[in-house]
Amino acid sequence: MLAVAAAVVIGGLLNAKKVAVTVSEKVTPMNSGQGFTVSLITGLLATTAIIHLPVSTTHVSVGSIFGIGAVTKEADLSVIRNIVLSWALTVPLAAISSSLIYLLDASFSPVNMVE
Repeated sequence: MLAVAAAVVIGGLLNAKKVAVTVSEKVTPMNSGQGFTVSLITGLLATTAIIHLPVSTTHVSVGSIFGIGAVTKEADLSVIRNIVLSWALTVPLAAISSSLIYLLDASFSPVNMVE
């Protein structure tokens, strides 16, 4: 648990600014009214969970920002593509990583004997 917590903290320290700049500046240019709309929609969708599924605030926020960019036709599609690709790769890479760590741990753990 501590190793996971440390990895999350280190990842946040190394990448938080890059993520914030990408989401706030690179997806699409926005004025203050559009920024307010994005925040309002993100807050409503994240807190009401209309479809009764857990949602990621970041995913909802980027979706809202992309929605503004789609309406204004100023969205940078290459940035959106990279974001979606990173989201699509996250779950399989996490599954592979956790499987490898489990197998490595299991290979060094003593076998429990039942008498």
